[in-house]
Amino acid sequence: MTKVKLQTLSGMHDILPKDQPYLRKIQKFIENATHYYGFSKIEVPVLEQAEVFSKGAGLSSDIVEKEMYAFKAKGGDLIALRPEFTPGIVRSYIEHGMHNLPQPVKLWTMGPCFRHDRPQKGRYRQFLQASLEALGDKSASIDGQIIQISYDVLKDLGFKNISIEVNSIGDSECRPYFKKMLTGYFKSRKSSLCADCQRRLKENPLRILDCKEEKCQQVKSGAPQIVDHLCEQCHAHFKQVLEFLDELELPYTLNPYLVRGLDYYTKTVFEISEKSEVGVSYGALASGGRYDGLVRLLGGRDTPACGVGIGISRIMELMIEKELKVGDKKQEEPKIFLAQLGQLAKRKSLKLFEEFREAKIPVAESFSKDSLRAQLKTADKMNIRWVLIFGQKEALEDFITLRDMESGEQQEIKLTKVVEEMKTKVK
Repeated sequence: MTKVKLQTLSGMHDILPKDQPYLRKIQKFIENATHYYGFSKIEVPVLEQAEVFSKGAGLSSDIVEKEMYAFKAKGGDLIALRPEFTPGIVRSYIEHGMHNLPQPVKLWTMGPCFRHDRPQKGRYRQFLQASLEALGDKSASIDGQIIQISYDVLKDLGFKNISIEVNSIGDSECRPYFKKMLTGYFKSRKSSLCADCQRRLKENPLRILDCKEEKCQQVKSGAPQIVDHLCEQCHAHFKQVLEFLDELELPYTLNPYLVRGLDYYTKTVFEISEKSEVGVSYGALASGGRYDGLVRLLGGRDTPACGVGIGISRIMELMIEKELKVGDKKQEEPKIFLAQLGQLAKRKSLKLFEEFREAKIPVAESFSKDSLRAQLKTADKMNIRWVLIFGQKEALEDFITLRDMESGEQQEIKLTKVVEEMKTKVK
């Protein structure tokens, strides 16, 4: 009788004690970043009704069609192991009436996800992921902030050659027309597509743009680009997103063929990766976008939303491979509140907020609130003494108004000297 050797299932892996410091560092940095930007932690179940994922991702998506672990429970319900976090968080937002809370509701979580993917380097069937979701705000500043946080985490972990690819895939207003154009283009080249893409041509031609097969890459390089066919609203939103990214000086490139493989995305989509020294990407380490229709699709009210999934397992593998250093950073409560009014001030304050982060000075903010009164009320509730007021006049004349909430006194500070000035105040 031969002895059976027990080992991990295909696509599963152990995280050994020697690798735990890397995992702890990644988790700590994600926790620090989410805390800094005002995200609250949520835990959602590993098991959900399969419909939670199939409704949003789309029945023809790879996640639902090939990768989701779905099975019938004893009671006959079709349930699934979560392949990602976003639909479960949206389900929780609806179920617990979170639309009644001050918007946006910023939530984050991390833990294992499961996909019956073909096991290969950097792809596991059980993998660790973090998810950041901002629900209830249509402002392009939220898109910018989510991309900024994802970039910050990777930069702080020691990645140097970070690449951000961004695109807009429009919405229900402009996408149907583009899909028709795309179908026409690919139909005449059907024989040159892989078997999967020939099927996608019927179900969702946008998915062909997401194909990694070499033969399909060649065909799609001549395809029409959705950015040339966006409706007025989507075009304006995307322009604002790019303005925020420019203001933040993030190293992004436009990728007109980036679509992401899930049906629920609208408008902004992005992928962040690390390029090797010879310019080859190691694969997406963080990816996401806007999903303004998902809350309604899962039974809630119309709610704009934006989020990102950060691939902890893939980041950890790359850190080990690159032998990046492992260390910890301490976290403090903010003593400064940054209040802003108007679009120009909002855009400039994102950059200022980032300067404070680099100087390791915690700053609270409420970018989604427009009224100064509401923002001062928030600062008061948080027991913050120093409030920086950044309005249209300040933004145009490059200064900021500092208010002492204890004495009510105000003074003007040049924008270039704000960080240094506040360093002495909070010590």
